[in-house]
Amino acid sequence: MNSQPEAPKRLTRDEAKSQTRERLLESASRVFVARGFAGASVEEIAESAGYSIGALYSNFDSKEQLFLELMSARRVSRLATLMEELSSAKDGSRHYSLEELPNLLLDVTENDADFSALQSEFLRFANRNPELKQHLVEQVEERTTALERLVTKVLDQEGVDEPSAHDVTVAVMALTQGLMRRRRIERSAVSDELFVRALGWLLEGVRHS
Repeated sequence: MNSQPEAPKRLTRDEAKSQTRERLLESASRVFVARGFAGASVEEIAESAGYSIGALYSNFDSKEQLFLELMSARRVSRLATLMEELSSAKDGSRHYSLEELPNLLLDVTENDADFSALQSEFLRFANRNPELKQHLVEQVEERTTALERLVTKVLDQEGVDEPSAHDVTVAVMALTQGLMRRRRIERSAVSDELFVRALGWLLEGVRHS
């Protein structure tokens, strides 16, 4: 007796809406990376996802909101990576030193290079819109807080009291962003080795401050 294939499960309204949003975000990720924020259009994003422009606007108020939600999703992913490393250090299974921190930052940052460039582009746009700029400020603060927890752990293990973990974190993030911006312009100018060494110089100064 031949068994009949099971009929596909019918999605609930909430599940269907969630699936639509996820597909639109995936499409937005591709289009924003390919076109940049200014060059991307909501029409192309909707078409690439297989939806109408009406479906896009029923989920997102504007291209700006779509971008911010996409950046938020990426931020969560990056924070998860850092928190995984932090949790490992907390439970004693991993001991981080100042020398190891640059390699960790290179891994996290390199995996998100395209979106770091997009964020820089969007910041120029958001500078003319205080509300949008505030959203970016909040995102940066969340990343700073997550990284600061890891930096605090490392400094405690190294017995470093000054400068503060917050100041070290801000300096590390600023140097990282500058190096990655130069690397995007000409990758050979900032090799993996130089990236790690440059952060190492900063952190070695922290150790002897």
